[in-house]
Amino acid sequence: MMKNNTIYAIILIASLSFQAKAQRLLTKKEALKITLENNYGIKIANNNIVIANNNKNVLNSKYLPTVSASTGTNFRRDNQEFTRQNGDITKIDGAVTKSYNASVNLSYTIFDGLGRKYNYKVLKETFNLSELQAKETIENTYLQLFTLYFQIARLSENNNNLREALHISKQRLERAKYKHQYGQSTKLELLNAEVDVNNDSIAIINSKQQYLNAKRSLNIVLGQQEEINYDVETEVTFNQLLNFDTLLNKAKAANVLLKKTEKNLAISEFNIKINRAGYLPKIGLTTSYGWNKSINPSSSFLAQLNANGLNAGLNLTWSIFDGGSTKTRVDNSKIAFENQQILLQQQNETLENDLKNTWSLYNNNLFVLKAQEKNVVSSQNNFDRTKERYNLGQVTSIEFRQAQINLLNSKTAYNNTKYDAKLIELELLLLTGDLLNTKI
Repeated sequence: MMKNNTIYAIILIASLSFQAKAQRLLTKKEALKITLENNYGIKIANNNIVIANNNKNVLNSKYLPTVSASTGTNFRRDNQEFTRQNGDITKIDGAVTKSYNASVNLSYTIFDGLGRKYNYKVLKETFNLSELQAKETIENTYLQLFTLYFQIARLSENNNNLREALHISKQRLERAKYKHQYGQSTKLELLNAEVDVNNDSIAIINSKQQYLNAKRSLNIVLGQQEEINYDVETEVTFNQLLNFDTLLNKAKAANVLLKKTEKNLAISEFNIKINRAGYLPKIGLTTSYGWNKSINPSSSFLAQLNANGLNAGLNLTWSIFDGGSTKTRVDNSKIAFENQQILLQQQNETLENDLKNTWSLYNNNLFVLKAQEKNVVSSQNNFDRTKERYNLGQVTSIEFRQAQINLLNSKTAYNNTKYDAKLIELELLLLTGDLLNTKI
């Protein structure tokens, strides 16, 4: 008996400690706000959007000319010997030559076979693609957030049911003690009551451990570096979803996976045109303004030279045959485009199939939820009647325990179905692209 009392004391202390810490209510709206601000994956996705936005800037388009400046100086000192036509020889030791130069250069591609034009379009589509990738990250994080949030809510309600079951089992144990003390029951009934209390206590401990683990996982999604204790909302409301055909049309128009593939398809089409630019000539403009000065030794005809001026020119290059590399790139880019078309078709069919399965599962869970709700009412009525008869000595402790287990199981099943149905609803909204636009 001392051992049992110790177990009860541990359960009581753990329960009081648990309830004292979990006082702050973390609403669904607040959890979403914290996640959007602090989640690491979302931060990275937003930074990738900034990078893609920088890349699509005109400064990265190659439409602007390049301007450079250069300057330099040279020093030369050598010994020279000259032999003239008449045979005279002149020697100069340490002849020094100095030269200085500076220039500003401008280079501009006037025409590059339209490769620059389509490359710029690729950069814009890549930016749009990065926005879709960020949206996909947010949607997946959103689903992960509320999967954990509702798991905590599920465990919280299950814990309440387990505590209620433990309270009933303790009452039954006290009753069994008195009955055994006054010779109204056997030792076996008392032992069964003690076993049931221990089992209910262990169930609470295990459930609370799952509860705390889920909260730690949620803290990671929230981007919280310190562990935060909180309660969560347990109320679940279901959205009024439309019929399947409407959902399918919305999915094909807004599903982020399809939209990403459509962007990749557009990029692949532009890549074909970029590679075809290799067949066309390129025209470029170069111009520069320069200054040169040289100081020559006495052996030179000119003692000093200063020159400055403008230099400009046009150049045309045309790779008539490059060994077939351009043709290979064009052919491969066509195949890549075809692959994106095949992928888009596959994703459309997969999306429709996933939507059918999820829609069917969702409606099935809603039907089961109504049945589970009736089961809870029936189990509660059955338990109340069994308890009355047990107190009157008209049913055995085994029958009473079975009614108690039936009630606990029906409540647990109802909670599980309720939260499962809500998570399936979120998956439906994810498939249709409405997850971020619907109130949870």
